Amino acid sequence: MSELQKQVDDLETKLSFQELTIEELNQELIRLNDIVAAQQHKLQLLIQKITAIEPSNIASQSEETPPPHY
Repeated sequence: MSELQKQVDDLETKLSFQELTIEELNQELIRLNDIVAAQQHKLQLLIQKITAIEPSNIASQSEETPPPHY
């Protein structure tokens, strides 16, 4: 019976370490998700600023001259 109790104790110890590891990973995932969200927001602001400063280099259909073979 002592061997069985030792195995149960070992399993409980492993389980508690796994629970701690899962919680630490969860917290890190939340932190990284916040970082990604902030970077996406900054990227959107940067895109807006760039498009406001420099209009598109592609001319609209009405501004395009026909190719020489027409």
